[in-house]
Amino acid sequence: MVSSTEAPSTDGRLVRGERARAAVVDALLALIEEGDLQPTGPRIAERAGVSLRLVFHHFHDLEDLFAACAARRMERILPTLRFVPADGPLGDRLTAFVGERTRMLEQVAPVRRAALLREPFSLEVATRLEQVRSWKRAEVERVFAQELDADPEGRAEISAALALAASFSAWESLRVHQGLTLDAARAVMRRMIESLVRAQGGLAEKTLPRRKHGIRGS
Repeated sequence: MVSSTEAPSTDGRLVRGERARAAVVDALLALIEEGDLQPTGPRIAERAGVSLRLVFHHFHDLEDLFAACAARRMERILPTLRFVPADGPLGDRLTAFVGERTRMLEQVAPVRRAALLREPFSLEVATRLEQVRSWKRAEVERVFAQELDADPEGRAEISAALALAASFSAWESLRVHQGLTLDAARAVMRRMIESLVRAQGGLAEKTLPRRKHGIRGS
């Protein structure tokens, strides 16, 4: 039986331990968001204001810590996401979906870049990234199910194309590699998705003008 004098001491240690763990995760998140995508243990400990020994007391290794950091970022983002309905006019769904997807991609960009660097070497990070990719694919298929159902034979190909158009890879290409502004990148993503879903329903030539040349670059 734990005495009344031992219980507060035990509780105090648990609280301090949780605070230290949270401080380490927040320190890593801050470093990544500042552009340090592969911070070392000593840098993380210094930012958190704890010893390096304490960092690895709470986490088995840096992979474990990076996984906790990714989970913390998603915990902060998920409550801010707004539900996009799967019914209603296509234009309204496009606006809502692209707005939400690009807002999320912009928020997770620093942590996602860091995670991608570790994905080939960390089963934990790879698993988490695949879970996010699966959710994003399912979400784009849910929102545009009406258009996808219009052509069952071509559904798989269009679904794959939509997942790519709304992916972090595409967003990174637009924002970083091509240097587009947030608004310009959002407009390009909308155009890609709209072209795909309208073509699926056989409506492309009625609504989208033909262009002799596309946007250069990849």
